[in-house]
Amino acid sequence: MKAVIDTNIFVGAIMKSGGIDRKVLEDCFKGEITPLMGDALYFEYESLLHREWLYENSLLSSFEREAFLDDLMSICRWVDVHYRWRPNLRDEGDNHVVELALAGGAERIVTWNRKDFRGGDLMFDQLRIITPADYLKERAGQWRR
Repeated sequence: MKAVIDTNIFVGAIMKSGGIDRKVLEDCFKGEITPLMGDALYFEYESLLHREWLYENSLLSSFEREAFLDDLMSICRWVDVHYRWRPNLRDEGDNHVVELALAGGAERIVTWNRKDFRGGDLMFDQLRIITPADYLKERAGQWRR
């Protein structure tokens, strides 16, 4: 499954040694999810790494967080976005995530902020916005078949 993994999943995985965010990223490393990456999302990930106040309670050092991002980037499928769909979401900063998903043919955007992706001017039936909990439920349902 191709998916865009929102930055809040990455940050959550760094913050806790276990947890649902980490399970999503583990599935990326196992090949269950093909994470898509583009310029704008990469720069957002990178920007978040340098906000030290976010990681005051993190188990990982700054060096380890950067290494983790490098490891994640090594398994991402890089997508060049050559157009601007401008879904016109409430937060302009989220439009690039939808554009990346569409350019890369993603089936899902995995995020804790589903509400941020509602109410845009353009609707895309082939793209689902799901939480990590939704993803794990879907995965469990597929494995039971």
